[in-house]
Parts: sequence; structure tokens; C-alpha cells
Amino acid sequence: MTIVFQVFAASWSLLGEMAPYLLFGFLVAGLLSVFVSPEWVEQHLGRKGFAQVAKASLFGVPLPLCSCGVLPVAASLRRHGAGKGATTAFLLSTPQTGVDSIAVTWALLGPVVAVIRPLAAFITGIAGGMVVQAVEPDEGPQILPEQDGECADSCCSSEGEEHPLLKALRYGFVTLPRDIGRALFVGLLLSGVIAAFLGPDHVKAVFGGGILPYVVAMAVGIPLYVCATASTPIAASLIGAGLSPGAALVFLISGPATNVASVTTLLRVLGRRVVAVYLATVVVGSLATGLVVDFLLGGWVLTGMPAAAIETAHRHGDGTMAMGWGFKEICAIVLLAVLAGAMWPRRSQASEENPTAENHEERLELSVGGMRCDGCVTSIGRALREVEGVRNVTVDLSTAKAGVTGTGLDAEVLCAEVRALGFDCE
Repeated sequence: MTIVFQVFAASWSLLGEMAPYLLFGFLVAGLLSVFVSPEWVEQHLGRKGFAQVAKASLFGVPLPLCSCGVLPVAASLRRHGAGKGATTAFLLSTPQTGVDSIAVTWALLGPVVAVIRPLAAFITGIAGGMVVQAVEPDEGPQILPEQDGECADSCCSSEGEEHPLLKALRYGFVTLPRDIGRALFVGLLLSGVIAAFLGPDHVKAVFGGGILPYVVAMAVGIPLYVCATASTPIAASLIGAGLSPGAALVFLISGPATNVASVTTLLRVLGRRVVAVYLATVVVGSLATGLVVDFLLGGWVLTGMPAAAIETAHRHGDGTMAMGWGFKEICAIVLLAVLAGAMWPRRSQASEENPTAENHEERLELSVGGMRCDGCVTSIGRALREVEGVRNVTVDLSTAKAGVTGTGLDAEVLCAEVRALGFDCE
């Protein structure tokens, strides 16, 4: 039981450090979801050139989307006219960071790293987007035709639309925690294990110095599915175990930006050459950022890094519990309640009812492969509702099914819309 208490004590300490910042990040993310929606982003990324690539990378930095949730949004950008360069820039910058992960980074790794992390995401996004634009020029825009007399976007207003503040709170404290909750719990558990059993200089003793720790951090991060927020406590514990801040940043960049599932999906959406540029940008960008941080900014990083976030976990590695009930502990309890409530089993749906639908409408059920979060559900539902004849769409994340009701439905046309987003459809 002592081992269990050691891990729990270390995880609890890190949770207390990050909880106030993460709750604030959830609130800001909710506000962004209302005022900077994917539909709004699509409207601004339909041209080619450096300005569009830079805009796409800048838009992606604050959005709280993981490497899974960003895929349908990026595919939708592509379908609505964004160039391959702008789409790649958005894909690179978005999963690396977000308002929630920036807040947690500030809490656990200090203000210097909290600035370097989004800056690195922005620069790698621009670099990858410009290279793609040079080696894989667009044949032409892929803008979808407007539907006469019908508004298919969720940004359109209606008489019974939910109040923007309620929408922001629902996204920030229900949808987003549901998407990252499991990964966050796993990240905290792993950070607790690392903090409890790996003391300072353990990493150096195993890997030594030189380039090897950077390569190992990148080799672990690229295939791993971990969101930007959940990767931060893991990185903090690794620094406490002796990993350099630069090598930790390599993990923080490469881990959220890539995983096996996202790479296979990108192959279908953008092609091999674009994916090759994407991966090369992640490799070069993460290694360059890590080396610059350690050899040029190391003193600033270590000076600004809060010792409490790392040392507290090791301080209670003997299993003793120092659970006071200050502000941080209360925030930790609130955060756990938010995560538990958001992840409570339920049907995840994206639907749009039409009261004028006729009783004799036909219904088709599609099996969709590759859905992993509510962002996927929203994008698939919106794409299907744009098909002519569709009146109602219900997407269920738990069963991986999409129910479509309407007249004159064509299953192949519907599946083509889903596949265009990078998902499988039968």
C-alpha cells in the first residue's frame, strides 16, 4: 500500500499546482469556442500565401484541440477552400498548445516555458505550412457551394439558440473536460509514478548527456497519443527526475502534435508528401527548440520554473500526505468534480431537428470509424447536414454510428462527405 500512497501523493501534489490554472483555462477555452468557432476560422483561411499560413498558425495556437480533435476541423478547413499550406500550419500549431495547456504550463514549468511553448507552435506551423505550399502547390480551391435558403452552419442564429455564455460554460466545463479527461488522469498517474520512483539525476544516469535524451523524448512522443494539457505534468516530473528543460520541450512538442492515428488519417486527407513535411517539421522543430532552450535560454528557464510544482511531488515520495485545505486543494477538488461529471457515461450526439420534417422520410445509419472526441462528432454532423435532402443528423460517439434522416438520401454521397474529413464510413 505504501507504493500506492507514494504515487497518489505525488499525483495529488501536481494536481493541486495545476488545478487553479486549468479551471481558468477551461473558462477561456469556452469563451473562445463561442467567439472563435471553426466556422469563423474557415471564412478567413480560403486564400493562399504567407499571410494565410501565418493566420492559420496563429489561429491554431489558442484553440484547445488535441491531435485527434484537430483533424476533422482541419479537413473541414480544406473542404471550405483553405490551401494545403494553411491547413498544414493549422494542423501543426493547434495540438501543440491551447489556452488550457498554456495555463498548466505556467503553473508547472514557469512563465518562460509558457511563452516558449506557444511561440514554438506558431513558428513550426509557419515553417511547415510554407514548405508544403512550396513543394505541394494547390490545384485550386475546394470551396463548397452555398445552399440556397438554408443555413447549415452552427454559427447562424435562431430564435431558440442557447445563450452564448451558457454555450461557453458548457464547452469549457463539459465538452472539453470530456475530451481530455481520460488522458489527463493517465498523465497525472504517470507523473505520479515518475515523481515517486525517479529522483533527481535518474534520467541523466540512464541516458547520460548529449543528444540521446532529446532523441528518446522525441521517439516516445511522436507515436504516443497524449494531449498538450496531459503531457505537461509528465514533463514536469521528468524534469524533476533529471531531464533537461529542452528535452522536456521536445516531448511537449512532438507528443501532442503527432500520434499513429492522426498520421494515418492525414495520409488520406493531404497525401504522402504533405505528411512527410509535417513529420519532418515536428522532428526538426522540436529538436531545434529543445537545443535552443538548453544552450541559450537554460538559465532563464530554470530561474523562472516554479520549484514547488516539481519538488512537492518528490517531497512526499515516502507516502506521507500533506493534504491541507487551502485554495489549491479546493481547486483540485472542483477540477476532479468537473472531470468526473463531464466523463459520466452519456450519449454524445450532434443533431439538428426540423419540426417540418415529413413522416415518410427515410433514415440511413452509417458506421463511422475514427471518432475519438466531441470535435469529431460536431464536424461529422455539420458535414452531413450540408448534403442536399438531409433534414436531421444524429452522431453517437459511444456506438460510432451516424443516423441521417431526410428525402432522396444517397448512402455513397453521405459516406463521401464523412471520408473527406478523414474518417472511415460504411
